[in-house]
Amino acid sequence: MIVEMLYDKGLRADHCYDAALVSVGLALVSWATSVKTESHGVERADRWGIFVGEWAPTFFGLGLALAHHEKKKT
Repeated sequence: MIVEMLYDKGLRADHCYDAALVSVGLALVSWATSVKTESHGVERADRWGIFVGEWAPTFFGLGLALAHHEKKKT
């Protein structure tokens, strides 16, 4: 139901895959930025990297669901 709504709004599997790859890059950038700029140490930088990195599997999963839905539509 949610996948069909997202599909009807124009979201496609490729968009989700792209967002997942961007999320991986953002996780690396946020970790590196946090290590250099914050005084709280590596532990906090690790938490930022993990937080942003957790978005990638969500986007990949949504992309798979949309890809399955797109195959059913054709």
